[in-house]
Amino acid sequence: TMLPLLLLLLATAHALDKLPYIPTLARSPLGGLTTASTFVLEQPRCVFTEVPSDAVIWLVVAVPEAVANFNNSVGPGTPERAFQGFPGSTPAYMTLNTTILNYPCPKPSGEITVLRVGSETSCARNEMRPTCNGPLSGPGPYRVKFLALNGSEPVAETGWSKPITLKTAQPPSSIPVMGSRHSPGMIALTSILSILFAILLASLVAML
Repeated sequence: TMLPLLLLLLATAHALDKLPYIPTLARSPLGGLTTASTFVLEQPRCVFTEVPSDAVIWLVVAVPEAVANFNNSVGPGTPERAFQGFPGSTPAYMTLNTTILNYPCPKPSGEITVLRVGSETSCARNEMRPTCNGPLSGPGPYRVKFLALNGSEPVAETGWSKPITLKTAQPPSSIPVMGSRHSPGMIALTSILSILFAILLASLVAML
């Protein structure tokens, strides 16, 4: 009779805490929240308040198709979660690992509380750095969540963000070149000024 109770307690002890937090883009008025290869998130402050102090909080970046069947048990640094294979052979990767100590609650006044995803260029092709926070290769869309691991055990997770779409770089041919074209009004004004200058020059010569 004790076995079912023990199994229930064991399952409860290892239950994943699903937090009611949804990652969002930062609310900075400075702009640049999304570029062609990066985006900026708000840090999850005052979110992982019940996890062990030594738990590691990871950011998961995924293509939308990978969200429904995402497996929390596949750990960071494995081939299935390596940035270098994303998004082709790896539909999701894990990066920006830290502990709750770096997400203090409440937020100290004046402290920057954002995360720029995609800011590391040096490790983008380095397969020895599978958790690289490398630049994203396309506009997406992407979805993200935060996942806390105690050792290799998932202990808490946030919800998934809404789809995040990056900016698309303009091809050089679409960028207008200053001075390459003149409006009819500008041409007419230039002609009139040339005529007036010629008349003025002729008058000066006649006075000599």
